[in-house]
Amino acid sequence: MTDLIAQGEKKLQRWRRRLPDGQTVVLGRGCGEFSADWDDRISRRHAELCWQRGRLKVSQLPSARNPIFADGTEKTHFEVRPGEQFVIGQTRFVVTDDKIHVSLDLPQPAHEQAFSADFLQQLQFRNSRARIDVLARLPEVISGATSDRELFVRLVNLLLSGIAGADAAALVQVAPSSSGENEVEVLHWDRHATAESDFAPSERLIRKAIERRESVLHIWSAGSESAFTAGENVDWAFCTPVLGEACCGWALYVAGRSGGSEQGDTPTGEADHQDDLKFTEVAAQTLQSIRQVRQLQNRQASLRQFFSPVVMAAVASEDPDVVLAPREADVSVLFCDLRGFARESERSSDLLELLNRVSRALGVTTRHILERGGVVGDFQGDAVMGFWGWPLAGDEDTSEAACRATLEIRAELQRAARQKDDLLSGFRMGIGIATGRAVAGKIGTVDQVKVTVFGPVVNLASRLESMTKVLCVPILLDETTADHVAASCPPTLARRRRLARVRPAGLETPLTVSELLPPSNTGAPSKGNRSHFSKTTPEPLFYIPSDADVERYEAALDAFLAGRWDDAFDRLHQLPTEDRAKDFLTGFIAQHNRLPPANWDGVITFDSK
Repeated sequence: MTDLIAQGEKKLQRWRRRLPDGQTVVLGRGCGEFSADWDDRISRRHAELCWQRGRLKVSQLPSARNPIFADGTEKTHFEVRPGEQFVIGQTRFVVTDDKIHVSLDLPQPAHEQAFSADFLQQLQFRNSRARIDVLARLPEVISGATSDRELFVRLVNLLLSGIAGADAAALVQVAPSSSGENEVEVLHWDRHATAESDFAPSERLIRKAIERRESVLHIWSAGSESAFTAGENVDWAFCTPVLGEACCGWALYVAGRSGGSEQGDTPTGEADHQDDLKFTEVAAQTLQSIRQVRQLQNRQASLRQFFSPVVMAAVASEDPDVVLAPREADVSVLFCDLRGFARESERSSDLLELLNRVSRALGVTTRHILERGGVVGDFQGDAVMGFWGWPLAGDEDTSEAACRATLEIRAELQRAARQKDDLLSGFRMGIGIATGRAVAGKIGTVDQVKVTVFGPVVNLASRLESMTKVLCVPILLDETTADHVAASCPPTLARRRRLARVRPAGLETPLTVSELLPPSNTGAPSKGNRSHFSKTTPEPLFYIPSDADVERYEAALDAFLAGRWDDAFDRLHQLPTEDRAKDFLTGFIAQHNRLPPANWDGVITFDSK
């Protein structure tokens, strides 16, 4: 079989795909399996590929904006043989027919060492910074893999990118064959570069790691006459089992060579590979967790396609096809984004602990959404979208339910900030809430469905969440939600503070955005309204203004909207230093030398999301 390898500018911008014999596939940025979405010079549909009779036929599509180069020449129709390549933008595509075959003929290792999962978890990385860039891709690996096959590709690529000395990596499985004997099957593999010889993992090493249920390292003598792989001087390899019922008999296999020939016959010690083994253990546990969740989803698909209690209750009481059918509804949408991941990545030397912390932080949002009768509609990277008002209208107003859930999320993070050792300490969230008309319901196929909501109100909630960074507040409301808080919510439950009149990027209609605040005495220490401040971050995690400060700010805002900028500037400076919300208006006024622009209408336009 023949494969196509795509390699972008960065190590992680890579995949290896099997070319189907005699079938035409489309290469581009949005073409499913053959997508190179990292390169903006590649069009959504750039070229048609067809592997037939030992040659890959490449035909540039009319929709392609940039040329294809082969042999240094711009071409629109050409053929490529194994070992040859073509280039689009900054991405190189190589056709290869190198193969992998598991071998029992490898020599006995000069050194063998086994490592338990508990031992690897207790190790501290000797150079944690070198792992951060690859670690940052873990959420993308989890959320971006839409199938097991894509997940395998991403994990193997993650190993090659994260282990500097690795030449090749594979995901393998020991399972019964048609003959009834257990055989080693390769689920996916890749190597850094094409080579004259095939890749031959050690069957002995794979079986030993799976039988012992722990990582096993083999080191061959650099001076051994018998090569590890025919034509390749690969002198070490390790295998890490992927435990769990959903990954029975699976393992991650990594092989490479030591630094140089000056080592002579002295093998590299196992200490030199402990960082790599620990990193691979994280990848194995990630794969195990994903597979377990997917297996559970498959087993319960006929009874529990949706996990939100409110959806399950509606399905149990009425015809599911009627209840879940997409329809218009008045909804409140909450869009929440997790912040602090990159900062915590730099500080952490334990990847498993960091992964648990991120999962816990995201879980805070989903738990409070569900407890308040909402539906978790989608995950987008480190962001969560929830909504209220569908499938059945509840007794509680949708705006109030969304606000209650949001304040509970804020309160839990605030409590965690006070505890130095809490898993949530150091994380923050920006939240946007909007209320309006949308379409909600079941979208998908018979085999796979999800509940979601779409419409302008969803886009607005997302824009509000993004604007929390600029306005320096944790929670923003649209006008409809803010009006409900002001009219219906007692101050002992929630308050609102008008912040500015803005025109978000991509929207034509301006709106007044407001901050959602808890009661003025919530979590306030003895002095004023200053809440807890984290000693590890340059800005406060939370600030709760007093009722008097809310009145002062809104008076300054009224002066700002009316064009009395000197008055607004003076009033804003009467607010406490810790009240970061005032920074946006004071900065805007200062940028314009305290003079309103001509034809001032009170609206601040955002040029970017």
